[in-house]
Amino acid sequence: MGTISEKIFSRAAGKNAKADDFVMAKIDYAMAHDGTSVLAVRAFKEMGISSVWDPSRIVIPFDHLVPANNENTASLQCDVRKWISEQGIKHFYDVGCGICHQVLPEQGFALPGKLIVGADSHSCTYGAFGAFGTGVGATDMAEIFATGELWFKVPRTIKVTSNGSLGKLITAKDLTLHIVGKVGADGATYKAMEFYGQTISELSISGRMTLCNMAIEMGAKAGIVPADKITFDYLKDRAIEEYEPLYADEDAIYINDLHINASDLEPQVALPHQVDNVVGVSEVPHTKVDQVFIGTCTNGRLEDLELAANILKGEKVAVRTIIIPASREVMKEASMNGTLATLLEAGATIGMPGCGPCLGGHMGVIAQGEVCLSTSNRNFRGRMGSGGYIYLVSPATAAASAINGCITDPREV
Repeated sequence: MGTISEKIFSRAAGKNAKADDFVMAKIDYAMAHDGTSVLAVRAFKEMGISSVWDPSRIVIPFDHLVPANNENTASLQCDVRKWISEQGIKHFYDVGCGICHQVLPEQGFALPGKLIVGADSHSCTYGAFGAFGTGVGATDMAEIFATGELWFKVPRTIKVTSNGSLGKLITAKDLTLHIVGKVGADGATYKAMEFYGQTISELSISGRMTLCNMAIEMGAKAGIVPADKITFDYLKDRAIEEYEPLYADEDAIYINDLHINASDLEPQVALPHQVDNVVGVSEVPHTKVDQVFIGTCTNGRLEDLELAANILKGEKVAVRTIIIPASREVMKEASMNGTLATLLEAGATIGMPGCGPCLGGHMGVIAQGEVCLSTSNRNFRGRMGSGGYIYLVSPATAAASAINGCITDPREV
C-alpha cells in the first residue's frame, strides 16, 4: 500500500515507513550551491567535525552569483573552494558549468528510487527521474555533510492525473502553471505529488523537470514522475551508479486525487506577485513588457531555447531579451545546432550558464515599475528588483512577446 515516497523512505531508513512517520534516512546525494554552501560549510565547521561523511556523495555547483558580482561574493566563493579542496569533494562544478538542478541530472546523480537532498528549494526537480528530491536549509545540509543522514517526516501524497495531449505551442510550463493555479501556493504544503496520465507520459525529460521543479511553488516537499523508458533512455551512459526504480502500489493511499484535461489548455500566465495567480493568456492581452528573460532551472534547457529560436527566427525583438542556457552542455548543443545564432540574430542577449537575474542578484535585475516576462518559477514582490513586476510564462509565450513588446499568445505569431 505504498506511495513512491513511502517506498523511497523505507529503503533510505532501512525499515517500513508510512506517511506521517518520523524517520532517520540515509542520503544518497547531497547538493549545495555557491549561495548555500557558504552557510553550510560555516555550520559544519562550528560542529567541530573534521571530515565529511562521504566526499563522493556531495555535489557542489557554483551557479547563483557567477561570475562573482562583487569582491565580497568572490571572497566567499574562494573560501568554499578551499574547503572543497581540503575535504576532497569529488564533484565540484565551478563557474560556467551551469545551474545545479540542470548539472545534477546531466551528470547522472538524479536517479530513480534515490533520496537526493539539496540546500535549495527547487531540488524537487530531481523527482522528474522517479527520485525523491527535496530542499533543506543550510544547517540541515551541514548535518548531512557530517553524517550522511537527516530526519524526515514521511509526507502524505497527492496524486495528479493529466490526460489529453498538449496543443501546438502549449508546453510543460503551461501545464505546470495551470496545476499550480488549481492547487494553490499552499495546497500541497509538506506533501509529495505524484504525476500520472497521458500528458505526463508524453512529456520529455525537460518537460518533466519543469513540472517537478515547481512542486515547491505549491508547498510540496517533492514532485515525482514515475520512471519509464524516457527516463531510462536519458540515463543511459549518464547514471553515476546502479539504481532501482520504485513505483506506487495499485492500492496506495493518496490524500487527494486531482484530474486535469490538458487538451484544451491555452498558454498560461502567472500574474504578479503570486505564482498561483494564474490565468490564460487571452485574459492579459497586449500587457506591455520591458524585459523578457528565458532561462533558469525551470526553462533554460535545450528544447526551451530551440522553441524560442523557432519563434524568433527571422524576427527582431522589440524589448531587451536575455537568454541564459541552464548549463554548459545546453549552451554547447545550442551553439552547434545554430540555436544561439538564431537568437543573436533576433537581437537577444546570451548570458553564460547560471541562474542569472532569477534570484535578483545580477545580470538582468529590473528597475522600479518595470515589467519582466520570465520563464522562471517565482514572481514574488522584490524577486528581481524591489519595485518590479514579474509575469511567469512558457518560453514560447516569452519569445512571441519579445517580438511584440507585450504579452502575446505564441499561436498568433
